[in-house]
Amino acid sequence: MTDTSGAPDTLSDRDLQTVELLRERYKAVRAELGKVIVGQDEVLEQILVCIFARGHCLLVGVPGLAKTLMISTLARSLTLSFSRIQFTPDLMPSDITGTEVIQEDRATGERKFRFLRGPVFANVILADEINRTPPKTQAALLEAMQERQVTAGGSKHVLEDPFFVLATQNPIEQEGTYPLPEAQLDRFMFNIQVDYPSEEEEVEIMRRTTVAQTAEVSAVLTGPEILRLQEIVRKVPVSDEIIRYVLRLTRATRVTKDEAPQYMKQWLAWGAGPRASQFLILGAKARAVLHGRNHVSADDIVAVAYPVLRHRILTNFSAEAEGVSSKAIIDRLLTETPVSDSRGLKDARVQKVLGS
Repeated sequence: MTDTSGAPDTLSDRDLQTVELLRERYKAVRAELGKVIVGQDEVLEQILVCIFARGHCLLVGVPGLAKTLMISTLARSLTLSFSRIQFTPDLMPSDITGTEVIQEDRATGERKFRFLRGPVFANVILADEINRTPPKTQAALLEAMQERQVTAGGSKHVLEDPFFVLATQNPIEQEGTYPLPEAQLDRFMFNIQVDYPSEEEEVEIMRRTTVAQTAEVSAVLTGPEILRLQEIVRKVPVSDEIIRYVLRLTRATRVTKDEAPQYMKQWLAWGAGPRASQFLILGAKARAVLHGRNHVSADDIVAVAYPVLRHRILTNFSAEAEGVSSKAIIDRLLTETPVSDSRGLKDARVQKVLGS
């Protein structure tokens, strides 16, 4: 059997200790979130993978699934500054980034411009219902998300690390909404689908939310610790075989290229770009570390493939007419793409993840 577990360990002893610390902190954060959030284990893991990989994520789900509560509770479990921005049709870019005002020096009478920082100057940003504001205001987040800075009045204002944008979006209400353009969607590392809870989980939700007692959430991670853990994630080794596997996955979606199979050309208008490949590797590294491993395996790639790819592949009219979703296309992509060039068969761990 071909080994697809990753390259030999290249982390130092100190790095390995930090890997263990990250796993412990991950368990602690999950425990704190579990005091408030019932179920949604996969969603919570994907959010934390995104944070430790230094990315931004978009949570998509119908109202009432605790998307906002997840993010605000997560912020309480971290010793970080937190801002909640409620996106509305009348929200202006300066309402997010800040604005310059004229201020008079009482001693000298001199007037000068002073920049008043907006809510984007925080470590954790909750962009609530991001599709309810016009494109001009949505674009105000672009520079902050990509460059981690804000430009106002010709001056650049650097945002403090760590910095995460966690946005929510309602997929069923279309009236009065402004779909995010592909360029901005691509800035989000993960597109996380939040589904309904199971029957037992919903019973527990009703028990918890219909009493007077509320759970207290403790902070278990500091900003410097998060920065150190992000650094360790990027040091996790990845084998050439895994890198080639990721390339086969992303290049198979590019319908204008020869590598794309016929079903991709039939159902996709556009495929994933190089940023998808980068985020697949980074997300897999973070997931490997959170699960206590210091190397990346094929099942890590499969686990992050859905949130990375679902908003980067654009289905065409034929797919919509046949009822083929982006998830179905990703399912087939993972099933038919071999992990190794030298083998026509899938790795057993990949099949296990797909079947779970």
